Amino acid sequence: MSRKSRAKPANPFRYFHSAPELIREVVMLYVRFPLSLRNVEDLLFERGFDLCHETVRLWWNRFGPLFAGEIRRKRVNHMRGFRHWKWHLDEMYVKLNGEMVYLWRAVDHEGEILESFITKTRDKAAALVFMKKALKRHGSPAAIVTDGLASYKAAMKVLGNTDKQEVGRHANNRVENSHLPFRRRERAMLRFRRMKTLQKFASVHANVHNHFNTERHLVSRPVFKERRAAALAEWRLLAA
Repeated sequence: MSRKSRAKPANPFRYFHSAPELIREVVMLYVRFPLSLRNVEDLLFERGFDLCHETVRLWWNRFGPLFAGEIRRKRVNHMRGFRHWKWHLDEMYVKLNGEMVYLWRAVDHEGEILESFITKTRDKAAALVFMKKALKRHGSPAAIVTDGLASYKAAMKVLGNTDKQEVGRHANNRVENSHLPFRRRERAMLRFRRMKTLQKFASVHANVHNHFNTERHLVSRPVFKERRAAALAEWRLLAA
């Protein structure tokens, strides 16, 4: 075994004087809930932590993608190759400095957000790039549900997935509902200003939402409490 393969991964918190537990808490509060940077600052002050809102911004920018990457890798490894996997694809508009851009979403049959991708158009080329990215990362599903947008049909024809496409009036409600948490978060952030920031936050938000999605409306109170505690315990071990 080479020396390089034996080396331990670098500690991501090594240049920060604050405790990793506090950093994880701050990132979770800002990404998971519809709070502004200053809202998080005020909540932490009530708990005895005096932080600047710019510190909150620094931490979510630095550690948000790191935590989201860990969550995504575990879920991809768990679901890859699932035979009866059904995807739902949709796009929603997001304002960026007054300009309309599009957030493409791939959601599975259980409501898990698989992929988030930002483009300036919603034509065949944009749909093709989005679908190639999702298929490369997650593998091929058994069926793909879309709305009537012609870009999906054109992209699937290129990919050879035309036989997997399903189009229905209410068949895509699963992905339509998945937009709601992001819409609430978008309003709290007072819109976005850069494509890069929007892409980063959409990806991080999707994975954090997946992690804490306990489907509380489908299970009993004891089961929900058990799932919530397990999700929180797993979050506290991220990048440990």
